[in-house]
Amino acid sequence: MNKTKIVFIGAGSMSFGLSMFKDIFTSYELAESTLSLVDIDEENLERMYKLALKMNEESGLGMKIEATTERKEVLPGAQFVVNSLAIERCALWKQDFEIPKKYGIRHTLGENGGPGGLFFTMRTIPVIMDILRDMEKLCPDAYFLNFSNPESRIILALGRYTKIRGVGLCHGVFMGRNDVARIMGLNPDDIDVFAAGLNHFQWLLEIRDKKTGEDLYPLLREKEKTYDPSFMPLSRKLFRVFGKYPSCSDDHIGEYLPYGWEAGEEGYPFDEDEKNRILMKKEIEERINGTKPLRDWFVPSGERAVHVITGILNNKKQLIESGIVYNNGVITNLPADAAIEVPIMVDKFGIHPIAVGDLPPGIAKLLTTQVCVQQLAVDAAINGSKELAMQALLIDPVINSTQAAEKILEELWEINKPYIRKCV
Repeated sequence: MNKTKIVFIGAGSMSFGLSMFKDIFTSYELAESTLSLVDIDEENLERMYKLALKMNEESGLGMKIEATTERKEVLPGAQFVVNSLAIERCALWKQDFEIPKKYGIRHTLGENGGPGGLFFTMRTIPVIMDILRDMEKLCPDAYFLNFSNPESRIILALGRYTKIRGVGLCHGVFMGRNDVARIMGLNPDDIDVFAAGLNHFQWLLEIRDKKTGEDLYPLLREKEKTYDPSFMPLSRKLFRVFGKYPSCSDDHIGEYLPYGWEAGEEGYPFDEDEKNRILMKKEIEERINGTKPLRDWFVPSGERAVHVITGILNNKKQLIESGIVYNNGVITNLPADAAIEVPIMVDKFGIHPIAVGDLPPGIAKLLTTQVCVQQLAVDAAINGSKELAMQALLIDPVINSTQAAEKILEELWEINKPYIRKCV
């Protein structure tokens, strides 16, 4: 098998860090490759470096493991750059959620859509662009594999402003598949789905029995009528109106819609997340020092970054169920200048989106509204422009008041000011 060099930026991540390790160290196609871990948090980096050394030793893969806080030291020679960074993730995200609510905006999550999604974009895009510019200089042929949110806006910026090849990766399609399987009373592993749309706003265009190819939409329509009404009520309302089931969950989909709050306004469980991070750090330390067995972590995570890497590396013509890519005609009735989520195929020549053609007209029109919001948000972030940020707020369907928009802009701009800057 071919050897490669993977640079993992944001390797201190409690969620994607461990997921990547589970996938890398169970992939014998990556034997003797180089894994370079990068994070600006030295404590988290050191912990994950020790874990990587331990998993590498136990796996027998013989990989070269290195760690640094300076990505420019390890980017030369990289074939793949995996990104999972977040800037003060929960502390700033909590402000993104609570401040709009203070001014009367009813929204969900505040991460990928609405006013929260705008400021996630404003502070994240400049850092991503720095990474991409470094890649253009130091490893211009490398692939950028992104886990960070807001995925659509990051991939849109990549497609518009760089020559780097890349893809966003999300497990949302599997969440949607699991939900329809639950409604139908079937095993998710027995179902194939073909989905297309935007990240966190995909639509299951086909749902089929994996063995027979039978169309399962008639069964879903029948079972959904009597299924527990408290389960995914927003997704199911959209399903009844638009004829296809949306993915990946009510809270994510609700970020893009003025009525999304009807399915709940609780937001992200920030306190629970903090507790889980403390527990995860303890779990990792116990695996490193040997008080708990490491072997139970040698199980693939279900994420698809390593599938993309090995598919390209070994020309496997690997089908990946879902990837976020620059549209450029893949979905023909969405703007070409959009980041979409569709199935992709990977081989030694790169990442190839599967052509979808037209989405159902009503769905395409619903998504086009959000594409316009995302385009303007990226413009605002790239230019560090308060004026464009205000425009992005006022075309967002989640915003219902100009006065609220003005107050949100002033308060969240001040909080995020250290990270906002022109980056073209």
